[in-house]
Amino acid sequence: MATFVLIHGGGGSAWDWHLLVPELARRGHDVVVPELPIDDSSAGFAEFRDTVVGAVGDRRDLVVVGHSYGAFTAPLLADSLSVRLIVLLTPMVPKPGEKPGDWWDNTGYRGAEGLTEEQQFYNGVPAEVVAEAAAHGRAQISAEWDEPWPLAAWPDVPTRVLIARADRFFPADFQRRVAADRLGVTPDEIDGCHAVALSHPRQLAERLTSYLAR
Repeated sequence: MATFVLIHGGGGSAWDWHLLVPELARRGHDVVVPELPIDDSSAGFAEFRDTVVGAVGDRRDLVVVGHSYGAFTAPLLADSLSVRLIVLLTPMVPKPGEKPGDWWDNTGYRGAEGLTEEQQFYNGVPAEVVAEAAAHGRAQISAEWDEPWPLAAWPDVPTRVLIARADRFFPADFQRRVAADRLGVTPDEIDGCHAVALSHPRQLAERLTSYLAR
């Protein structure tokens, strides 16, 4: 049994994982779903890391999954916890010293023009789930946006990048380029949208657990 630590993205919450958690539990794994202090204007990367460390407690054999903006937090845990694997899911892959606010220009992100938020993030998600999403979003006013990412190098932990083929927010070609430029890897791919844990939770659970055998 492994413990999956699921870190939500920008403006997100533990709810973002609510369909994936039972799929992982059904496969015999423990799951920790922390909520980052994104609604605290004084919270930065150190507070994000400490929040996750506190939620994990003394659990070991950890698979840390960072979704989207959560990819800035996931690697920070390697020095504090027993991390077996990092999985960056439809991620914003950071680089040392980079402020999250600079990531967009640094990567050449072009945006998803002409699309509503629902079309960018939730294409393929069941309508009843999309209807709930707005009630679980949170305003992100935390301080890390203007903080340099604190790691000097990527941690010495096996890392996988997993992108979604139908992602309209971070299109697959863009994700492939960023993963190659920043980590020197070719990402794995799965069906689904940017919010793949909501559109394809069973398939995502199968892919995540398959990494344990590699």
